[in-house]
Amino acid sequence: MTRARKRPASDGTPSRERVVDALRAVEDPTTGTDVVRSGLLAEVDVTDEIVVVRAGLSELDETTRPSVATALERATAGVPGVESARVEAADGDETTATATERFDRVIAVASAKGGVGKSTVATTLACALAADDEVALFDADVHGPNLPTLLDASGPVHSTEDGRPEPVTVAGEDAALELMSVGLLESGAPLAWRGSMAHEAVSELFADTAWEREETLVIDLPPGTGDVVLTTLQEVPVDGVVVVTTPFHASVDDTARSVELFRDEGVPVLGAVVNMAGTTCPSCGEAHELFPGDGVDDLAAPVLAEVPFTPELQQRPTPGTAPDPVAPLAESVRDAAEAPWAVDAPEGTVDIRDAPAAERRERVREAFRARAPDEPFRLLSDRDPSPVVEFLADLVGEPAAAFETSVERRTPEDWLLTTNPP
Repeated sequence: MTRARKRPASDGTPSRERVVDALRAVEDPTTGTDVVRSGLLAEVDVTDEIVVVRAGLSELDETTRPSVATALERATAGVPGVESARVEAADGDETTATATERFDRVIAVASAKGGVGKSTVATTLACALAADDEVALFDADVHGPNLPTLLDASGPVHSTEDGRPEPVTVAGEDAALELMSVGLLESGAPLAWRGSMAHEAVSELFADTAWEREETLVIDLPPGTGDVVLTTLQEVPVDGVVVVTTPFHASVDDTARSVELFRDEGVPVLGAVVNMAGTTCPSCGEAHELFPGDGVDDLAAPVLAEVPFTPELQQRPTPGTAPDPVAPLAESVRDAAEAPWAVDAPEGTVDIRDAPAAERRERVREAFRARAPDEPFRLLSDRDPSPVVEFLADLVGEPAAAFETSVERRTPEDWLLTTNPP
């Protein structure tokens, strides 16, 4: 069984006929015809915006089964109105297109740049979650697979009876987690793979790894927004992405663009971890900033944790424990993943998302006039609210340029405007 990630529902309810028509574009590699004509498609169940497709996946060769299941899921998810798509084997076979389907929660950790501590955050987060959950950690950073080094883990990687690679178990005193990484399979030589080769390596490990701990999967993505990152997020049903950045303005700017890209792809961004947020002098005990300025407010994503540069975080992570700066992060990620598209707006924000178009302007006018003179005005809308500033400027007889304004796109369909009138 494979599952498409949930995304905001679109207008209209899908029909079985439209789903079947979309599935005609998927080829049965055994016959060379589409899956409908060949009889591989067994059943299509449409309940509101949720679609379950059952097909004879066990009839296919093991090498083609994952790609066919993924193609079925993509075709189904692309039908207008489909909010959630799931592909199952018609005969109840547990063979899956991606082994990640079995997990209750899938969290990806990403960064716009290398060197910001993404892998450290991913590893430490997984270790913190392992205190209460069954946790697996997948190293998708094929060009720099350093999670084995961070956790002092090594092969050999054994196989199950049917040839599936088994993850390595990393144990702490009171907890353990499972780890799979290309770094466990290679000898340590530099990996100079082209994009397609890297993607195939990640996809194969996703499809085949025989996980046993199936509550939470943490994925360490490669830095940037290249092919491996985007195709991984398209093929794996993640519940949300945590982005990692430093406070340095260039890193924050690139991270903000990555947040927008993830949301454009329909991937919920749970929030950001600001790493190396400062340091404390070991001699005098005084706190110091490592980067000039503070551009974190420009991230357009909630900050889940601000982690200082501290020797404690340079020590080897241990499953079941986490340093004090990171310990609250696990709970924040759990909470955010429960409602990944929720918008955490500040108290007093005016919400016009459910208001009829004819009432929106009046609601904004009343709320703006009722606020205290020294308070910023915040507005939550389901469309870009930037033009509202012109309306507010007309109310007070000031130019719009005199308003200090920021607009954040919190989800693909939710925008937060904050403005300070002159």
